[in-house]
Amino acid sequence: MNFHRGTRREDPEINLIPLIDVLLVILIFLMVTTTYARFSELQINLPEAQGESAKEDPLQITVNISEQGRYEVNETMLGEAGVEGIQRALQAAAGSQKDPVVVISADARASHQSVVRVMDAARRAGFPRITFVTQSGAAP
Repeated sequence: MNFHRGTRREDPEINLIPLIDVLLVILIFLMVTTTYARFSELQINLPEAQGESAKEDPLQITVNISEQGRYEVNETMLGEAGVEGIQRALQAAAGSQKDPVVVISADARASHQSVVRVMDAARRAGFPRITFVTQSGAAP
């Protein structure tokens, strides 16, 4: 017996409109949040020049600072000197050199004040170029 004789069976239908709406929202979100780094860069063409490199390296004045706060300028022991003493030692080590590089090599356990004292002495002596010696990798 066929009870379904007069009824037609409808095929299932997938409605694509909600899917398109969701995709448009995602597209708008991506467009708004995307940064365009290409437009924010400055394109600079550097000028060209021909010249000679420096014939001699700048003078380096090495200042060692121990854990106890003792100073050594170019292997000359200063002991526990103040800013004025360090300044005089830096000026003596520089001699007639105009712009030496002050290299600070401080112990890892040296006080912050000891390093600042050397930096202040270098500033007072007129030596603005300061660098620090570090070691790569931590010792156990």
